[in-house]
Amino acid sequence: MKNGIVRFVALAVFNVAVLLLIGVLLPGVSVGLNALWASVVLTLAALFVKPLLAGAFRKSAAKSAAERTKAGEKVVQYVLVYVVELIIWVLTVWLSGVRASGFWGFVLPPVALLLGWVIYDRIDDRMRAKTAEIYDSVQAKVRGGSRSKPAPATNTAASESPEMAAAREELRDGLTPEQRRMFDELG
Repeated sequence: MKNGIVRFVALAVFNVAVLLLIGVLLPGVSVGLNALWASVVLTLAALFVKPLLAGAFRKSAAKSAAERTKAGEKVVQYVLVYVVELIIWVLTVWLSGVRASGFWGFVLPPVALLLGWVIYDRIDDRMRAKTAEIYDSVQAKVRGGSRSKPAPATNTAASESPEMAAAREELRDGLTPEQRRMFDELG
């Protein structure tokens, strides 16, 4: 559940930024404060509708893939990705307060969404880690406890047994003593 919430919140925050940029940069699109609700709609569509549409279109296009050249296949794949983005954009406009007018108000935003999600994929891990950290701190405050990390021990080597030291060493590099010995013998 936590991973789902973290994924949703991280993508929703990023989608707000993308929607605001689309509203500022594209003259045929009006976003404004509707970016918050539109972000929820866009995030839900990206998480649930996009995979379904992409799978259905891929399956349909795969039936005739043998008849196309490699370049033709790439063009078909790019067109399918754009069509999925276009459907998601139309759903976002239809279900939120975002307004798109004119030809370019519907043609360019899917390209902007696609570019935004490419950037999101690049920074996704960092955003999820930060969102998870915020989620944990809020959850700790709600429960009234603290989930802070324990302070590192200062003198662990003197107080731990040889087995504990071996286990700690294994955790550090992921190797058992026997595996470490085998690597040492190799060179």
